[in-house]
Amino acid sequence: MTLDTAHIGEHLRIQQVAGERAFRRRLLELGLVPGTRVELKRIAPLGDPIELLVRGCSLSIRRAEARSIHVTRETAAESSARPVASCCDSSETLKLEEEGSAA
Repeated sequence: MTLDTAHIGEHLRIQQVAGERAFRRRLLELGLVPGTRVELKRIAPLGDPIELLVRGCSLSIRRAEARSIHVTRETAAESSARPVASCCDSSETLKLEEEGSAA
């Protein structure tokens, strides 16, 4: 199935991104790479664009672009195992050090 046929709230996994090279590259740069989990969040009133949750970020793409992205539906167990919004484990802590500080 392709991403444009998904329903709101569905959890999906990207299988393949098709299209011309420059177009594919643009989508890949946005994080739509094979293996990535996405959730369809919203669809605009006229059906275009669609809003996705990808790696914790909201991303809107045109329906025509979504037609080039092949996905598979995730089962309920896969969807509940790890939310799409998390981009890192909560156990990880981000440590920022100022330049020149003693480490």
